[in-house]
Amino acid sequence: MAEDALAVGISGELTETGHRLKARVYFADTDFTGVVYHARYLEFLERGRSDFLRLAGVHHTELADGKHGEKLSWVVRRMEIDFLKPARVDDILTVETQVERISGARILMAQKLMREEALLVEAKVEAAIMGASGKPRRFPKEWAPAFLRRPE
Repeated sequence: MAEDALAVGISGELTETGHRLKARVYFADTDFTGVVYHARYLEFLERGRSDFLRLAGVHHTELADGKHGEKLSWVVRRMEIDFLKPARVDDILTVETQVERISGARILMAQKLMREEALLVEAKVEAAIMGASGKPRRFPKEWAPAFLRRPE
């Protein structure tokens, strides 16, 4: 039980509309000026998406093990990203992830990277599920309720 609580804390939390994850900026995330290097923002966003999947019950290991009939994997098909303000070493960031739409093999997610109330980065991410052959696979219908969270 305590192990489950620890895992949820490390993985962030599901919210009314999606997922929220806290992350610290380390020296290794920054360039020589102490500002987060642009490519590292993608890593923070990826952690948010991965932990959202995990808490929603979709585990990368189960996908890779073929639990769904064949080996599956997620691929990012498209990403739009706006860098609005910089993050710096020792900042505590919040990654917010929300699913906007699911269709066929694709899922469109909106993400925000915040420092307290300041919006630093906004991103739109289109991901797809691929089979071992490299062909797209339909998004399993049983996953939709876990991802399409809406305020009550």
